Amino acid sequence: MLDAMIRRRRTAGMTALAGALVLAGCATYKPLPLATTSPLAPDLAALGAKGSQPLTIGDVVTLALENNPDLKAARTKRGVARAQLQQAGILPNPSLSGAFLPLISGVGDVPAWSVGLSQNIRSIVTYSTHRRAASAAVKRVDADLLWQEWQVAGQARQLAADLILGARSRSSYAAAYDLLAARNAKLETALAAGNVTLASVAPDRVALQAARAALDKLDQRQLTLKHQLNTLLGLAPDAATPLADTVELPPFDPAAVRASLPGLPDRRPDLLALRMGYAQADEQVREAILMQFPDLVLGGGFNSDNAKVINGGPNLSVGLPIFDRNQGGVAMANATRAQLHAEYSARLAAVTAEVESTLSEIEQLSAQLALVRRDLPAARLAADRAEEAFSARNLDERTYVDLVTNRYTKEQDVMTLELALLDRQIALQTLIGAGLPTAEIASPARGGRS
Repeated sequence: MLDAMIRRRRTAGMTALAGALVLAGCATYKPLPLATTSPLAPDLAALGAKGSQPLTIGDVVTLALENNPDLKAARTKRGVARAQLQQAGILPNPSLSGAFLPLISGVGDVPAWSVGLSQNIRSIVTYSTHRRAASAAVKRVDADLLWQEWQVAGQARQLAADLILGARSRSSYAAAYDLLAARNAKLETALAAGNVTLASVAPDRVALQAARAALDKLDQRQLTLKHQLNTLLGLAPDAATPLADTVELPPFDPAAVRASLPGLPDRRPDLLALRMGYAQADEQVREAILMQFPDLVLGGGFNSDNAKVINGGPNLSVGLPIFDRNQGGVAMANATRAQLHAEYSARLAAVTAEVESTLSEIEQLSAQLALVRRDLPAARLAADRAEEAFSARNLDERTYVDLVTNRYTKEQDVMTLELALLDRQIALQTLIGAGLPTAEIASPARGGRS
């Protein structure tokens, strides 16, 4: 009796110890409360910007890559993909079964019992393909994230360059408006005195309104661009963002861009992501085919009946593939792979066409800019001479204003074309990844395994 109590206590103690060991290896819950205030930084210092010098375009790109809220959220996908890869690398647990059947009636004199251990073999058959598919999924997430970083960097360049050129051109718009405003004030005074007619003043009023509208439009655009840039950087909309007065970009060589087109599929993250997705789908096709292998459970066990007769040995359980032979799984995997194959071909065609089209637009804008720049010195010279003649009272005010306004219009035309050309160059550099972050993403052979 005493020995039985000791054995029961030992058994209970060992059971408690085993339970404690199992619980020690389990994950525990930790709360992760949502933010209750806006995470936007109040100023550049809060983003880690050093010094008080104006930001270059390179500085803006760096801050955007480090602090963009959407990028921060996207980077958490890496953790999800890696967790899925970790799970794919874990073999399924074997199953332990047991039963204890107390004697209720009959000729026996002891309780019956049984214990068995088994393992599903099909999960081992599909293990390698399942893991390779998960590995390709991780690489796809990395490539997608890199492509998103390219987009954010390109947008940061675009916004900063537009703001710099817009600030540079404002003096021309303001000077044109001030000139027309001064002339209009004189004409309004003359009209009130009856020295000129309304018909002679009307064109100047229209010109003044157009100059005012152009200046207002520029200021509105500058404020919108500033808000967009601050949002991209994770800054409060009205936070100060001083920018340098020069646009510094990676070198641009159209011939080199065309020469690099054949290798673009191995560098563009979006194309690499599609290729990784195709590699994942290809492995899933292999896995779906292997899933046609019937359920096979191997194991062994021991049992004892009520007469203390103990038996033991292997056991086998096989699913009969009469109705379900994973036909649907194979069809879905093949359709998904075909879809990704078509998407990759379409994206590759679009990428090549987009680069070629942008290069053509850059050539056209360059030619137009050259023509406008050619005419600008003559317009400036005419304006300077008109100012000298007007100061010497050898030129009437209307002609003087027309010649000076023509210079401002030419200058604004030059800046408009410069901005359009710069926008195309930045867009092209984003398409080819010039000066943008890269990552070592092993690319699978096209149409093959990763």
